[in-house]
Amino acid sequence: MRAVVYKQYGPPDVLHLEEVKKPIPKDNEVLVRIHATTVTPGDWRLRKADPFLARLFNGLTRPRKVNILGFELAGVVEEVGPKVSRFKVGDSVFASCGTAYGAYAEYACLPEDGAVAVKPAGLSYEEAAAVPIGGLTALHFLRKGGIRGGHHVLIYGASGSVGTYAVQLAKCFGAEVTAVCSSANVEMVKSLGADRVVDYTKESFDRGGEAYDIIFDTVGKSGFQACVKALKPNGYYLRAQHIEPGAIVRGLWTSLTSGKKVIGGNAVINRPDALRELAELIDSGRLRPVIDRRYPLEQIADAHRYVESGRKRGNVVIAVERPAAE
Repeated sequence: MRAVVYKQYGPPDVLHLEEVKKPIPKDNEVLVRIHATTVTPGDWRLRKADPFLARLFNGLTRPRKVNILGFELAGVVEEVGPKVSRFKVGDSVFASCGTAYGAYAEYACLPEDGAVAVKPAGLSYEEAAAVPIGGLTALHFLRKGGIRGGHHVLIYGASGSVGTYAVQLAKCFGAEVTAVCSSANVEMVKSLGADRVVDYTKESFDRGGEAYDIIFDTVGKSGFQACVKALKPNGYYLRAQHIEPGAIVRGLWTSLTSGKKVIGGNAVINRPDALRELAELIDSGRLRPVIDRRYPLEQIADAHRYVESGRKRGNVVIAVERPAAE
């Protein structure tokens, strides 16, 4: 099968399309013929070993544990292990691969009890591939913040993959949503249901004196002190991105010395029940993926280059399946 592999850390050009051995499903696994995947920040950071600590996970001098990236996918079940009962051959599914990665390929094996679910009927494979990581991350953190109806929630980085889902999910929970993004994305974010949009290139979200039950920074670029100050007495400051050591210490101190809570780190993205919950919201028309650009698998390096630039909005999708004429 075709797969994009990388054998050294570095720029997007370290990614190469090669022929590799097709995987064989274990007793509790399904073999998925992949139609589409995406490029997430997690993909380019592991490719680049940024931060350096990524090397502790994947190999100090070169990639050893993971050499096929790809965090999420959508496709068709082609084979099932003898102990699989939830899925059958021919099922259209979407999934998070977790820390095993592996979606930059024509096939991948996934555990039946992992974050795999039947694809929402109203989505294409490319749209469905863009749901798991952003959607599960947003759902995880909003739940950590105890979101409920009537909460006033601020989403910082509202135009990215996690942010676009966070805006919509917060509205699903009945919250009043203030979204922060750049000028170019204001109208798009409004279309997702945000009650108020702050253009950070023109104003600061904390200058109006508003107080929030939850401030969710999806991109790790908000000011720590400004966010904590803008919280209500028992509010939550959530950060979905890597937190520098200094912020971790300040976050612990804030949580210990006040009613305000600071929560950051990695989301739990291997819950099939949460993925099914997202699918139900999509089927009901209350949640939708935002697609910025689409690339064929052969142009994966260009897609990585674009995502790493920080200019994307929503999701960048990779079409894996060969055109019918090939």
